[in-house]
Amino acid sequence: MRAVFGNSVPPLTDEQLEAQVTARMERQRLLHERPNVPFSFIVEEHVFRRMLGGKEVMRGLLEHVLELSALRNVTLQLVPLDAEFHACLDGCIQLLETEERRRLAYSEGQQNGRFIADLKEVSLLYQRYDTLRSQALTPKDSRDLLERLRGAL
Repeated sequence: MRAVFGNSVPPLTDEQLEAQVTARMERQRLLHERPNVPFSFIVEEHVFRRMLGGKEVMRGLLEHVLELSALRNVTLQLVPLDAEFHACLDGCIQLLETEERRRLAYSEGQQNGRFIADLKEVSLLYQRYDTLRSQALTPKDSRDLLERLRGAL
């Protein structure tokens, strides 16, 4: 995270950088604090092939992701580099469901994010995510790939 935020344009102050890292770490605690809540992530393989921060940083990232993806409430799938296309090329989305079973979404861009509550739009994003899940590697194959990438460093 420090490598990502350390390369922000315009540059962040040390305090801003630490605030961003702290916020990300706080969000990750949810994975441990809510073991009965399923968390599902689909990430493009190239994220783990980019040597952002160098080999040691990437090795640490891979180990961290492998540790988190071993949790029973976490599912991680990778979209392989050789995929010609996938259902979410328009950008990142986060899908949410409340305790009352209301479905919501969040879409993020370069300088902005958008909370989505419109039922038709949310439904479309869930359909795209379902399609993306079928286009990605299985969770086991995704972990195997991450372990191979870690071993190659």
